Amino acid sequence: MPIRYGFRQFRGDDDDDPDAEELLRLLSEDYLEHGDLELALERFLQDGYTTRDGERIAGLEELLGKTREKKRALERDLDPEGELLKYHQRLDEIEDLEQAAGQELLAEADESGDERRLEVTQDLVRERERQRELMGDRLDQRLSGFQQYEFVSTEARESFEAMMEEIRADILNTYFEKTKEMLSDPESDEWQDLREMMDALSTMIEQDRRGEALDPSFASFMERFGSYFPGATSLEDLVRMMAERAAAAEAMFNSLPAEQQRELRGMFANVMTNMNLDLSMARLSSNLRQALPSVDWDRAQRMRGQHGGSFAEARSVMEQLGELSGLETYLEGSRAARSLDEVDIEALRRNLGDDAARHVEKLRAALRQLHDRGFIDRDREGLTLSAKGVRQIGQQALKDLFGQLSGSPTLGSHPSPSVARGGDREETTKPWKPGEPFSLHLSETLRNAVFRQGPGTPVRLHPDDFAVEEFEATRRSATVFAIDLSLSMAMRGNLVPAKKMVLALTQLIRSKFPRDFVAVVGFGEVAQELRIEDIPGLTIDYNYGTNLQHALALSRHLLRQEKGDCQIVVVTDGEPTAHLLDNGEPFFSWPPVPETLEKTMAEVLRCTKAGVIINTFALDIERSQFPFVEQIARVNGGRTFYTSVDELGVYVLDDFVNHRRAG
Repeated sequence: MPIRYGFRQFRGDDDDDPDAEELLRLLSEDYLEHGDLELALERFLQDGYTTRDGERIAGLEELLGKTREKKRALERDLDPEGELLKYHQRLDEIEDLEQAAGQELLAEADESGDERRLEVTQDLVRERERQRELMGDRLDQRLSGFQQYEFVSTEARESFEAMMEEIRADILNTYFEKTKEMLSDPESDEWQDLREMMDALSTMIEQDRRGEALDPSFASFMERFGSYFPGATSLEDLVRMMAERAAAAEAMFNSLPAEQQRELRGMFANVMTNMNLDLSMARLSSNLRQALPSVDWDRAQRMRGQHGGSFAEARSVMEQLGELSGLETYLEGSRAARSLDEVDIEALRRNLGDDAARHVEKLRAALRQLHDRGFIDRDREGLTLSAKGVRQIGQQALKDLFGQLSGSPTLGSHPSPSVARGGDREETTKPWKPGEPFSLHLSETLRNAVFRQGPGTPVRLHPDDFAVEEFEATRRSATVFAIDLSLSMAMRGNLVPAKKMVLALTQLIRSKFPRDFVAVVGFGEVAQELRIEDIPGLTIDYNYGTNLQHALALSRHLLRQEKGDCQIVVVTDGEPTAHLLDNGEPFFSWPPVPETLEKTMAEVLRCTKAGVIINTFALDIERSQFPFVEQIARVNGGRTFYTSVDELGVYVLDDFVNHRRAG
């Protein structure tokens, strides 16, 4: 059977990872427009993106909206005031039972006809009524009073004891994960176990703060008390877990009006004291605050719920609100992209669901891919586009331009039976290096793979196997792109298409005609040579002037040692309005003075004498409004193209390819 080979573009990333080339394309649109890669990346992450499979990945702005919506929903849910009211109502019911029992005793004594019994019963009932009246109105005061109260009603006493068990369990569950049946005896072994756990944890925190060895060790602590801290793997986990719970409980207190806050704090203190846990809890709370001062211990969150819930539920809601508030603060920050890796994915999953967590992971993967594929770098000065990233943007711009060319010739075609790369194909190859033009020599690549892995199929390719063709130039060309950077280029929206054109053409020259010379000159008030790597982030300073004279002089200087066909491609949207004086200082005038036009034309003559062709692309200008470029063409022999900004790249590309093929 014949052997069949299948080939696809090599990718260093997994198929599930984002398409780095597509991500860079989306990012580059903003970068080319505004010239700030950091802000472009920030907006990219804020807006999100759509994958090549059509999946919408939510941006940080959308996640911020969901975070705020979730916060509002939680704030409308529970209210600790409702829980306080519930216990007040239950105490009212207990008092009603107690009062009814007293009245029943009085009725029985009266019916008995025993005056002494009636007198004693009346004294008893009046004494219990005075005790209840002196208890006060706050919940903690009433609870403390009833704990010292001798009930007349067995049903009322049992109801109160059941309520106290419920309160104890609720208060402990507010701070600790462990849930068990709470006993009414404050001296029980369970309370002793809890006290010992808090004291042991405080001891470890204090020892760690002093830099001493832990005694008990973390392992022995978890062996005995691990059920209180599910999932903890270190002392830091324990401290963080307890601190977040304690801070959330504190936020629950702070969320209440002053009177209700005193009432709730008093109730908690009363119950803790009753269970002999108050000193251990106070010590632990102090240690937690010292260990994690960064936690917002003074946070308050107004809860507007219409129904009550347990204090543990309220604390849990407060803890969730704290996580959401932290997430909200991060998401609304101006530089969220810089710290995207700091987002707690599990906290995001708990609060906003799996989709939100997956979207942030996708955004992280997008950043990672851009970095891992070598498209962007980060240094002390911030985020920068790498040389490889610039080439990729240029390649994409070139692809887009060729897509606009109807019936265009094959990319880089020459009158040669082989696919040319700026010269005749040699029968020599060299190992491929990342970032170099990828002109694969198939037979040599397969031979390298077979030698590496031995005989047998399938033949699996590795980047080290890649061999690329070497070419010897038959002729060379030299091109300088002179780009107008005057203020009008930015105001008319001409700069971005000009940058795309330069990136596309320089990529074409470097990849298809690697021995050609190419340079870029930008000119406004004065001219300067530009690095191709700086073109994507190029912006226009707000100065005036179109100094074509200086641009031509600098371009001619760059071409002075080049052989073969030399040309200057001028892209401008206006006639010359500036020139250099004899002392080297720029002179500007609008409308242009004769001296500016004379000095510019003198430089055109020097270029012509040096054999340098000047091809001018005039953007959005009528011939009658820009006669000077016609004079340049007549004197120099170059050509003039009147085109719109949307057609600039196609015009320049078509002219360049035809010029190279004709040569």
